[in-house]
Amino acid sequence: MKKITLACLLSVMAFMAKAQLGVKYDPTVQSTKSMQYFKPKGNLFVGDCIPFSKDGTYYYYWLLDSAHHKSLNGLGGHQWALSKSTDLKHWEQFPLVLKIDEPWEKSICTGSVVYHKGKYYAFYATRLLNDGKVNEQLSYAISNDGVNFEKQKPNPFYTSAPGYSKRDFRDPKVFVDEKTGEFHLFVSSWQENPVMKNNGGALVHLSSKDLKNWTVHEPILTGQPSTPECPDYFFWKGWYYLVYSDGSNTSYVKSKNPYGPWEAPRYQALNEDWSNVVKTAEFKNGRRIAAAWVPNRSESKDDNHEIFGGNSLFREVFQEADGTLDTSFPQEMIPETGDALNVKIATDLQASTIGNNGVAINSPGGVGTAHIEGVPLNSRITLEVEPTGANEEFGLYLRSGEGATGGYRLNFSASSKTVRLGNTVIEGVDGLDKPFKLDIVMKDGIIDVDVNHKRTIVNRTYEQNGSFAWFYAKHGKVNFKSITVSPLKEN
Repeated sequence: MKKITLACLLSVMAFMAKAQLGVKYDPTVQSTKSMQYFKPKGNLFVGDCIPFSKDGTYYYYWLLDSAHHKSLNGLGGHQWALSKSTDLKHWEQFPLVLKIDEPWEKSICTGSVVYHKGKYYAFYATRLLNDGKVNEQLSYAISNDGVNFEKQKPNPFYTSAPGYSKRDFRDPKVFVDEKTGEFHLFVSSWQENPVMKNNGGALVHLSSKDLKNWTVHEPILTGQPSTPECPDYFFWKGWYYLVYSDGSNTSYVKSKNPYGPWEAPRYQALNEDWSNVVKTAEFKNGRRIAAAWVPNRSESKDDNHEIFGGNSLFREVFQEADGTLDTSFPQEMIPETGDALNVKIATDLQASTIGNNGVAINSPGGVGTAHIEGVPLNSRITLEVEPTGANEEFGLYLRSGEGATGGYRLNFSASSKTVRLGNTVIEGVDGLDKPFKLDIVMKDGIIDVDVNHKRTIVNRTYEQNGSFAWFYAKHGKVNFKSITVSPLKEN
């Protein structure tokens, strides 16, 4: 009897130890409304995203982060969570779909999902310690429903490719050639002997017909200054796109052919400093929805560097005639608002009102300005901006104080084609010398801006929380029209 009791006790202890390998996550307490700016309850955060779509359902897989990448001695301790929706408004939350099950699994890293012959395949990297050194190796799991995955043996199934780093070998992007049934992976890595020693970042190209024997092809991308993380690859309206991130900032190249030659777009709309490692998935009616995450800042200070983990962020992606991509807010995911406020515009300097909700600023010799008070911390501001002739710059100060003290400057420059929001900037922004629409969402520590449904910019903010919004123009004339301020509803 004692032996049985001891055996049972040991079994229970082993089960409990295994069950506590990864951080706990309760899907039942998570929001089921819009996932824009979502953060899981408690001291948990959103990491890299793995969007996928099938039959009109958007599967939003994402890395659950618990300590800003510091879990399991800094190796991450990440696991895959899942939220999914058929309308981008109402979401189902699920238990973790890929968990840390074994002591050697130090992180279930980023990857991708593909559907093939009735099965969902999730490819990912597992971070582990090998003889005291950090390695990243490839693993995969199979599911009948995209929710309940079973890890496959051997695990990992692929350790490293000859000539590439074992430390940096992660983030596999999978697709299947339906004509041949061949699986292809693009894997983030670093060449061991690049021609230019500081430009060894590459995407390794692997292929297999049986998921056991793998062929290493010429890399699909080389010459990057860092390991090109979280690659994405898709065909859309006549163009092939290869997406990758350098230091979490996302870029892409495009081609009419599956494997290039690649060409750069006219501008990089996916490249927003505070929209990290963007990946995309198709959606209904030919749409494409991108998913990313807004990092936190160290010590919650406005000018400090980013740290891993934050809030989810979504963009709708559009295509120009030459294949260049644009971004905007997905309309279904804009936070709900209450009734618009009855705001009064104060004309401070070289400004005059336009009706009840507009202001004209004419300041050829300097800066003219107007302001409104009582802007809620969490609110949505929409307006039309009408530049007239040449302007050095114009814009707004958000979450500012009296006399435009503090706050975050939202600055537009048509001559340099830039938009600045606080201490971040996007470039190559066309059309700032013509009338355009502006949509601003301020929610908790995030300010997010949609410029004419073509470009977007976001920033993580903490320290400025004033209730003024200031409008200004320098060396020129600008009309700010149809200004609407609406408080956000509580989730």
